[in-house]
Amino acid sequence: MLDSMTTSTLDSPFTSAGTSAAASPEAERLADREAPSTNVRVLHVINGEHYSGAERVQDLLAARLPEFGFDAGFACVKPDRFPEQRQTQEVPLFELPMRRRTDLRVAWQLRDVIRRHDYAIVHAHTVRSALVARIAAKLAGVPFVYHVHSPASRDTTRRWRNWVNDRVERFSLTGAQRLITVSHSLAQHMQARGYAADRLRVVPNGVPACGPLKPRRTPAGSWTLGVVALIRPRKGLEVLLDALALLKQRRMDVRLKAVGPFETDGYESDLKQRVNRLGIRDRVEWVGFTRDVATQLNKMDLFVLPSLFGEGLPMVVLEAMAAGVPVVGTNVEGVPEAIRHGVDGLIAEPGKPQSLAHMLAAAIQGQYDWQAMRESAHARHAEKFSDVRMAEGVAAVYDELLRKG
Repeated sequence: MLDSMTTSTLDSPFTSAGTSAAASPEAERLADREAPSTNVRVLHVINGEHYSGAERVQDLLAARLPEFGFDAGFACVKPDRFPEQRQTQEVPLFELPMRRRTDLRVAWQLRDVIRRHDYAIVHAHTVRSALVARIAAKLAGVPFVYHVHSPASRDTTRRWRNWVNDRVERFSLTGAQRLITVSHSLAQHMQARGYAADRLRVVPNGVPACGPLKPRRTPAGSWTLGVVALIRPRKGLEVLLDALALLKQRRMDVRLKAVGPFETDGYESDLKQRVNRLGIRDRVEWVGFTRDVATQLNKMDLFVLPSLFGEGLPMVVLEAMAAGVPVVGTNVEGVPEAIRHGVDGLIAEPGKPQSLAHMLAAAIQGQYDWQAMRESAHARHAEKFSDVRMAEGVAAVYDELLRKG
């Protein structure tokens, strides 16, 4: 199927590719202070409740798109962590909170923002934001782009939530002129679900470079594993903890740094109880949220992402590659598109602690060249997965739409 899609290879930068309260006064003032620019304005409509993978994409695009003729603005329909934690504080941001998923009054507020600030394209990033973005773009008479970061039908462990997300996405995307997917696997998924190939463009995620690869000695004795994530069930932390217990049984000196916030207090409690039952409390450090992911990565010998499903192309995998940290991931969605098994890292089977423990042990015991994997991962990031390449690919989609318009 991808052969029939409007695509090219990864070597290309464009790859297989109502009424209610107004926007916040502070955001409006910031928008009014914008410096004059000849760039085309694009409004990114996002949830804004977290600052994790998809939010990092939006933030990095806002920073890099001006190089390619586009200025970004943000509209948050579920504002929480993103407005404060984003790096691009100079970018206009409008808080338009939806009281519930079906609060369509926000679409008319969004239309007013589009018209008042002369946005030429609306770009939504989540199922919730797509619903109002589709309506607002139609009302304002501008193109609507949707960014597929993960499969909506496989986003959580709750089937009813996946069903609802899938139905809302299907309704919303009937009005999207282009669908950007972050991996080939997601493009195949969307095409299999009936979305026309000529609307799909693949633009892999990208992250900034960390500079030249710093020399490190191959670990001797104790190894530090690390995971960085919004810690939620589909990330598979239970599998990683079980694998860590298996390595302990084999008398391997391995420690885990878990970086990132828990999605819910209940899930945090479940995982910490599991750690206690497995007898690995002294081997697990819960770091919590940090903006300084690079510093945490530099403390890791292997980066582990034991996802069960629902990944597009994880930003944290690319950040680990940029830092020269070999990745042990799972065979889900876009992960194998970034990590070549035995070259840039290792790939285990999802949901299987024995498979994950086997791959971790193989790396630790020297069955694979750790230094060579470091060098390869670092080089592959620079070649394929930089933030500049990502922005260039997204800008190409915008250019295509504007030419057709």
